[in-house]
Amino acid sequence: MDAAATLKGYFDLTRAGNAVASGVLTFVGAYVTGGAFDAPLAAGAAVVATMFGVAAGNAINDYFDRDIDEINAPDRPLPRGAVSPRGALLFSALLFAGAVGLALTLPPLAIGIAVVNLAALVAYTKLFKGLPGAGNAVVAYLGGSTFLFGAAAVSTPGPAALVLFSLAALSTLSREIVKDVEDVEGDRSEGLRTLPIAIGERRSLHLANGLLLVAVFVSPAPYLLGTFGVTYLLVVVPALALLLFAGYRSYADPTGGQSILKYGMFVATIAFVAGRAVPAA
Repeated sequence: MDAAATLKGYFDLTRAGNAVASGVLTFVGAYVTGGAFDAPLAAGAAVVATMFGVAAGNAINDYFDRDIDEINAPDRPLPRGAVSPRGALLFSALLFAGAVGLALTLPPLAIGIAVVNLAALVAYTKLFKGLPGAGNAVVAYLGGSTFLFGAAAVSTPGPAALVLFSLAALSTLSREIVKDVEDVEGDRSEGLRTLPIAIGERRSLHLANGLLLVAVFVSPAPYLLGTFGVTYLLVVVPALALLLFAGYRSYADPTGGQSILKYGMFVATIAFVAGRAVPAA
């Protein structure tokens, strides 16, 4: 194996697209709180720490899943022989060390969030991934907490950051459940025990849509509390409409439903950025 192939293997372990996207969401959390440009060093440290942490989690997930990936994902770096298991484990440890080092420069609340998140990333595959609903909940928390971590890095998280965290976590949990409904036949054939297999597909979709309704009900809070103005409402209402339509669509078409959910979550994030960019009158 030549050096270029090995380097590409390590790069692929990080799933760089996911890591960068998580860093962007962390910056959004800092921006929504209002401190991204007042404390640029803290915001930057939080963004890079997030990218390192996500990349480390992806690498260690590949390490734990290496036997399964021999069958399900033979093109991943470990099954194809680009990276050794020991190399993946050491690489993950280095990335985790970088994330911890950067997180320790931040305020105590941000450090606490980082500790919980890094522990969840390490424990996910071994402890939570095989438990019905538990793995979904961990993924949802981690997705939402990027906003909270960014906010805590630069200030005390206010209502906008807390609602953004809640909206992201609830929407992600709903989407994860719908994705499990989409994959139920394949998961059952592999002996997995996902939530739809444990409680049924229809009940799982009811739960997913109940979570979306909670997200819809909490979303007006930044406007009602006077944190954001009408600009926020003008953008968040279409996002909520997309989320509700996605929930309805998921009953007949889980694949289409979870895809629409993703776009709804993206528009909702834009709403918070717009709300901060255009001050309340």
